[in-house]
Amino acid sequence: MAQFNYKARSRTGGMVQGVLDVPDKANALSQVEKMGLFPVSIDPVGGRGKGGRSGGPALPAGLSKVFSGRRKPKIQEIATFTRQLANLLKSGMPLTVALNSMTHLGSKGIPSSVSMELKQEVMEGRSLSAAMGKQSHIFTPMYVNMVQAGEQSGALQDVLRRLADHFERFAEVQSKFKSAMVYPILVLCVAFLIIVVFMKFMMPKFMLMFQGLNVELPFATQFLMDFTEKFNQYWWVLLGIFACMLIVFFRFKATERGRRFIAHWSMNVPVLGKIICLNLYGQFARTLGTLLRNGVPVLSALKITEQVISNVILKEAISKTREDVTDGKTIAQPLARSGVFPKLMIDLLKIGEDTGDVPGSLENLADTYESELSNSLRVLTTLIEPILLIGIAGVVGFIAYSILTAMMAVTNAMQQR
Repeated sequence: MAQFNYKARSRTGGMVQGVLDVPDKANALSQVEKMGLFPVSIDPVGGRGKGGRSGGPALPAGLSKVFSGRRKPKIQEIATFTRQLANLLKSGMPLTVALNSMTHLGSKGIPSSVSMELKQEVMEGRSLSAAMGKQSHIFTPMYVNMVQAGEQSGALQDVLRRLADHFERFAEVQSKFKSAMVYPILVLCVAFLIIVVFMKFMMPKFMLMFQGLNVELPFATQFLMDFTEKFNQYWWVLLGIFACMLIVFFRFKATERGRRFIAHWSMNVPVLGKIICLNLYGQFARTLGTLLRNGVPVLSALKITEQVISNVILKEAISKTREDVTDGKTIAQPLARSGVFPKLMIDLLKIGEDTGDVPGSLENLADTYESELSNSLRVLTTLIEPILLIGIAGVVGFIAYSILTAMMAVTNAMQQR
């Protein structure tokens, strides 16, 4: 148990203070509300954290996030949380009552304490967007800005619904991309494991048998035996080289030159480059269109979109576009000069600017790129499956051929004797 100092107001407006022995801050907040009070502040006694512990060795940052429940939620988890809150507001609940209900609904990946803290902030007179801004590990700048725009326009419920739609689309695209990659990766891992087990445990027994017979072996069998012998002797060297390559790669990736090289290479690599570009263009169009549709100013929308996009080259193009828009230019012109975005996007943006419906053009672009991405992923998966099967069959066939030809050579030698 831990101790928490609380300050709260009674129904008559008087200030009440006290100390509670509870497991954590969320339970302290719940206890104060059960007493019929309105919480103002809840702080741990003596600055102790959750569970009342102080001192002791600190956990690494990654583990601390896991054990403290402050991990970054998945996109689908954010979408579910947003959809639930939008539905509660749609039913006519006041915001504080809806947030209180959210603590009992339980959204996977987002602790109930988050909803409690949001409720407390709102009850103290802060806006929902300001309260969410303090939960940066949960709510992104895009999320906070859209909620703020919804509050200012009086359409918070509609904005939350659109946010849920936005994140659900992103989660769907992400799921399709991962699903397309799972099968080939799994097949490659299983094939690699089978080959390693064969060379480490089974092939040495064949080698002992063939070497004791003093028979001239076929070239394929001799090559396989030599390769197996070298692998068993120097596997640790191969492992070390692989580890060094990973270290060099991640160090290179951490540099500015490395980020630019990887970003450029990923967009131009055969087959996969097209899929990566479609994903980036769809993400850019969907994010910017959603922000503009919900009333976020164009400069803020471009800045948030720049933060969302992971590719360095696209980031620079968006940053340059934001500078040009500040000078009074349209979005389409600076995007066209960057040479990064496709002509289809530029043309549709120009049409949107001419008709006064840039968000609509961006949303149409996002739908187009996401549809094309789904088709490309389907084609990629269809192509990868036979290629992998042919490759694995070739390796297994070579091993079987090496063993069978050796056994035939041994049989012929014994018959001649």
